[in-house]
Amino acid sequence: MRLDGPESGNVEDRRGRRMSGRGVAVGGGLGTVVLLVIAMLLGVDPGELLNGQIGGPQPQVTQQQQRPASTQDDAGRRFIAQVLGETEQVWNAEFAQRGARYEEPVLVLFSGATQSGCGYAQAQMGPFYCPTDKRVYIDLDFMAELQQRLGANGDFAAAYIVAHEVGHHVQNLIGVLGRVEQARRGRDEATSNALQVRVELQADCLAGVWARRAQETRNILERGDVEEGLNAAAAVGDDRIQRGRGRYVSPESFTHGSSAQRVQWFRRGLDSGRLESCDTFSEASR
Repeated sequence: MRLDGPESGNVEDRRGRRMSGRGVAVGGGLGTVVLLVIAMLLGVDPGELLNGQIGGPQPQVTQQQQRPASTQDDAGRRFIAQVLGETEQVWNAEFAQRGARYEEPVLVLFSGATQSGCGYAQAQMGPFYCPTDKRVYIDLDFMAELQQRLGANGDFAAAYIVAHEVGHHVQNLIGVLGRVEQARRGRDEATSNALQVRVELQADCLAGVWARRAQETRNILERGDVEEGLNAAAAVGDDRIQRGRGRYVSPESFTHGSSAQRVQWFRRGLDSGRLESCDTFSEASR
């Protein structure tokens, strides 16, 4: 990637402190959506998250001193800040064209665990977006480990992850997350899962829209970048993750979409560069 633009000023670096202890349980309301969202890159059953089976007992939140960031950490921070800055340029322009104001999200870098507006968060949850405090949370070390584990390597693959989470922020601003949460209430599990899949596929499409717009205005893509993004989208498909965990593929349990669906919607946003192309909820898109 060519990242020559300014770094975003909306990066909150919490890596100088580590959280431990009992945190606030996340559940119900928007919390349910968040728990499903943060399962995206880890391949964890949302039911396990909702039942509190991940990571054992939630410790009491305290603050401990941690080592200063290394040179490599600083390079990672700069990359994340530059990618976030690119998303800000695209979405500020898009919202302005529509007569609206884009509220830029804050991206929190943390190590191990931290407290979010959606409750206690651990790195093992993977990168996630919290609609309550409008923040994206990323542990750089764990994200790199996760990419390697899934085979989603490359700088643009990492940028895709950030852009997907920012896509959830865009959904939050335009009311999609709230409407989906309301629609899911009282529904059976299969219907609820299907709605959540539409949320995730739309965020993939929005990541593609961002990449297309950034390429058109600032020529950020290099040879191989698009392939890295498509590979990352395929790597986090529910079917591939279920097979990788030795499970039967169970489409009714999908919460993020198959590899083919995720590639399709990321590609649709990338090819069109239009927000309107990301309507994953219409009958025609099914």
